[in-house]
Amino acid sequence: MFRFVFAILTGIFGAALLHIVIILSLPHFSDRDAYTRVSDEGDENHFYMLDDKDDEAGLSNTDPYIRTAVCAFDIEDKPVHLIAKGKVPFWSLAVYDAASNEVFSMSDRTSVGGALDLLLASPVQLTGIRKALPPALAQSILVEVPRAQGYAVLRTMAPQTSFDDAAREFLTEAGCDEFDNN
Repeated sequence: MFRFVFAILTGIFGAALLHIVIILSLPHFSDRDAYTRVSDEGDENHFYMLDDKDDEAGLSNTDPYIRTAVCAFDIEDKPVHLIAKGKVPFWSLAVYDAASNEVFSMSDRTSVGGALDLLLASPVQLTGIRKALPPALAQSILVEVPRAQGYAVLRTMAPQTSFDDAAREFLTEAGCDEFDNN
């Protein structure tokens, strides 16, 4: 009987200790999610190119043949227009909400003319835009984003050193700007 009670008390004590450790460690991990790291890169609505070493936000580009840029956005007030064009062999875009759920993805193979032209908007904003589509969005892909905050990851390929300048130019000239319909 004593062994049974000892086993129960040890289990309860162990579970309590484990819960305390988890609760105390949450603040350390809560600011290390992808959205927070991308937001820490700098201002919203701007693509930031990642280096091959971790930056202050803890992000890096580890693939030697891929160049990556990230942009945090908030469509609460205005939609965001993502654009990029250039002579690169391949590019891809992935859009995530603040909880890192993928909302949309595409590549140059699914774009119009090989250029990135995408508008991210809330359901209400998109309804208004579709009623009177501005000429600037005639070729744009309109994407409904369920949550206001999120981030985009734009990647391009540089399989050889000779492609590196074009890849970097493609990413540095990419736009992640608020769209003003006025």
